[in-house]
Amino acid sequence: MARFLVLFLLSSATWAASDLDKRTAALAEELRCLVCQNQTLAESNAPLAVDLRKEMREQLAKGASEREVREFMVARYGDFVLYKPPFKASTAALWLGPFALLLAGAVLLVRRVRRRRDAEPALSAADHERAAKLLE
Repeated sequence: MARFLVLFLLSSATWAASDLDKRTAALAEELRCLVCQNQTLAESNAPLAVDLRKEMREQLAKGASEREVREFMVARYGDFVLYKPPFKASTAALWLGPFALLLAGAVLLVRRVRRRRDAEPALSAADHERAAKLLE
């Protein structure tokens, strides 16, 4: 009976750790590595990312919810730590910046193409005749 109790306690502890690891990994997928910036905390092996994953795991183990851990990280590092930051005044540049740059690039491209087209001199009738003779 004692063996059964020990096995039960060990298996339940393993299951709890496994659940905690899954919760930590899922939350780490939602947060950005502050060092790498183009990787999630789950993907990054930077020392800061390792520390942040450890901090998240400790908070979850103490009973904090995923939302509370996420709010703690945002309070500490700002909305930038979220891989999908909410749309608000302080994050408008993150959401609208790429579209603004794309639009600005398209406008510059159109202006440049129009200038080149307008800058090409038109051929006179004499130039046309001369070109036709050269091509014969």
